[in-house]
Amino acid sequence: MASLLKRVYTAFNPPIVPKSTSVKPLKFGILGAANIGPLALIVPAKSHPEVVIYAVAARNLAKAQAYAKKHGIEKAYEGYQAMLDDPEVDVVYNALPNALHYEWTMKALLAGKHVLNEKPFSDTAEEAREMFALAEKKGVVLVEAFHYRFHPAAKRAKEIIESGEIGTVKEVSVDLMLSGGSIPEGDIRYEYSLGGGAFMDLGSYVMNSIRYFSSSNPTSVEEASYEAYQPRAATSDYIKNVDRRMEVKLKLGGIKATGRCDLSMPNIFGIIPRFPQIRVLVQGDKGSVDFFNFVLPTVYHSITVKTEGGKKRVEKVYKAKEGKGDEWWTTWRFQLEAVVDHLRGRETDVWITKEDSIANMEWIENVYEKSGLGRRPRPEPVIVSESQPAPVADDPPTQS
Repeated sequence: MASLLKRVYTAFNPPIVPKSTSVKPLKFGILGAANIGPLALIVPAKSHPEVVIYAVAARNLAKAQAYAKKHGIEKAYEGYQAMLDDPEVDVVYNALPNALHYEWTMKALLAGKHVLNEKPFSDTAEEAREMFALAEKKGVVLVEAFHYRFHPAAKRAKEIIESGEIGTVKEVSVDLMLSGGSIPEGDIRYEYSLGGGAFMDLGSYVMNSIRYFSSSNPTSVEEASYEAYQPRAATSDYIKNVDRRMEVKLKLGGIKATGRCDLSMPNIFGIIPRFPQIRVLVQGDKGSVDFFNFVLPTVYHSITVKTEGGKKRVEKVYKAKEGKGDEWWTTWRFQLEAVVDHLRGRETDVWITKEDSIANMEWIENVYEKSGLGRRPRPEPVIVSESQPAPVADDPPTQS
C-alpha cells in the first residue's frame, strides 16, 4: 500500500527538474484551456528537462490568462491563431473538442508547428488523411495522443500475446465503461456538433486497443448498438443523436472482437454507482491475457496470464527493465518522452503511425454507420494556399 501511495502521489506531484542548457528546450503551446491539459502535458513536462509549457490559447483572454497563471505558463493568447502565429512555439498540443481537431491541427501545421493531437484524431478518416498529407508536405511531425500505448505495461501485455504463450489469438474483448456521473450532463462529450459520443471518445481507445493487442485490423463490423444520451430536462423535440453507450462486435480476419464503452453507466437502483470497467481480455487457443486498467496503469494494473494446464500468473510492470522511465511515470509522461525523442531524432520503441490513426478513424466511422447513427459530416476543407485545397492522401477509405 505504501508503494502504491508513493507512486500515485509522485505521479501527480513529480519532481521539478532544471531545464536543459545543452539543448534548447522545446516550447509547447496548448490549444484550449482544457481540463486534460495538466494531466496530459503540464504535469509531465515538470520532470522533462527539454520541455517548456510556453503558451496557452483560448477563445476568451481572461480564461487563457487564468489558466496560464494557475499553471505557470508564460504566454496567454486570445484566439487560437494568435498563438499559432508566435514563432517561439515549437509544438502545439491540440486539446480542443473533437470537431475542432481538424481545423486547428491543419492551421497549426500550416504555421509550421509540430502537433500532438488528442484522440479521436478527427471526426472522419478523410480529415485524418488530409492532416497527415499536410504534415508531410510541411515536413513537421503529427502524432495522435494514444498515451496508454507508451506505458511499459501495455508493451508487456502485447509482448506476452505475441510470444505465442497463449497460442493463436481467437477473441479480443475490451471494456471501457465509467461510473454514473463521471461525465456529467452538459459535458462537451454529449455535444454532436463538437464531435461528442461514447464511441468518439472512449470508443477510440476501444477500437485502438482491439487493433493493437490483436495486431490486426477489422474486416467487418458485425453488430453495433447504442444507448443515446438524453438529459433529464430534455424537451420533446430533443434529438437523440449522440451515443452515451456503444457495444460493437467485429471480425478481424479469423479473430472475433467485442467492445463496450459507456460515458456514464446508470447507477444500481438509481443511487449506487457501478465500478468502472476498464480491461482488455485476449483469448488464445492455449490461454489468455487479461489486462486490467490498461488506460491508467500507473495508478494500478494487473496482467493476468492463464495457460494450458490451469497455470496462472499475475504481472505488474510499472517500469521497463531497460530504457527510460520510473515507476511513477504516467502514460502521459512516457508519451512526452517519446514525442521529444522523436522530434530530436532519437530512437523510440513506440510510435503512433499515420496508418494507425487513419485506420482507427475508418473503423470508428464504420461502427457509427452500422449503428444507425451514421458517419459524422465533415466540415469544409481547410485551404492550404489561396488556390490549393488541402492535399489528400492516395489510399481510399476502408469499407465495412
